[in-house]
Amino acid sequence: MSTLNASFVQNMAIVHPEYFFIIGLSGIPYSSYYYIFLFITYFIAVIMNSIVLLIIALERSLHSPKYIGVFNLALADLGETNALIPNMMKTFFSDSQYISYNACLANMFFVNFFITLQSVTLVVLAIDRFIAICLPLRYHALLNNTVMSLVFLVVWAFNTSLVALSTSLMTRLSICKSNVVQSYYCGYGPVLRLACNDNSIYIFITNLIAALFLVAPLCIIVLSYMGIFFALSKITTWEARLKALKTCVSHLMLVGIYFLPVICIYIASSITSLTPNARVISISLSFTLPPMLNPIIYVLNTAEIRVLIRKVLKKRIVPIRNISK
Repeated sequence: MSTLNASFVQNMAIVHPEYFFIIGLSGIPYSSYYYIFLFITYFIAVIMNSIVLLIIALERSLHSPKYIGVFNLALADLGETNALIPNMMKTFFSDSQYISYNACLANMFFVNFFITLQSVTLVVLAIDRFIAICLPLRYHALLNNTVMSLVFLVVWAFNTSLVALSTSLMTRLSICKSNVVQSYYCGYGPVLRLACNDNSIYIFITNLIAALFLVAPLCIIVLSYMGIFFALSKITTWEARLKALKTCVSHLMLVGIYFLPVICIYIASSITSLTPNARVISISLSFTLPPMLNPIIYVLNTAEIRVLIRKVLKKRIVPIRNISK
């Protein structure tokens, strides 16, 4: 009975604010120009990722394991961009930096879901390149459209379950220190710091998610490329090595764009104490620039997509020339 009473008292002690106040950038005179820059990145990201999705969906020659991965990455980029930037624009251009408690949790779920999906997709693409270069004769036996589709089905289910669990556990936090979120969106860390009850289990889960979706993926990607470089060292001619390596350039650039900013922010935070504004700018750039750059990199560095775009442009230009004559 005493245990029941203790549980009841604990539940009664949980306090949830009606609203959170998203602080964003404060005390910077021309911060509106930064938000305009973010809106431009949003516009480019939406257009470019939509183009990549349409090209892969409509062109049958791109219905292959690699491009199922690229399609999934573009989908994750589009999801993350829409989960993050429109809310920022609404919050800061409407001069209303308040967000309801439930909207904050929804924002937390979607942003973290799509960020983790990007990370895992980069791992799957690294494994795809590893098999293609190290086990070329077994590539189609190990990876086909069905296998890759099932892999991403499992990835989506796993990510959804873990991020939903971590977000739902946040409802067990009693938010009574403050309702001011020292960030530009409802992230785990900024909200955890507002809790006044024991949050050790939540910190553990946050660190676990960071390990699962940042540290582990980076380690797997590094190991994959160590295997790739070892396989390339066995190729006798430099021309063949470069030809095989060129198929990895786009992916390596995506990995660098995704992981390097996060690593740099972590190192900077360890060496010196970042101001709230510096933290907001650095983290927001690390989250908003990759979705804009990823499709551009794939369009510019992928011969198949470039050829398709040229064909479409030629079909459009030739009728216009005929009409003008």
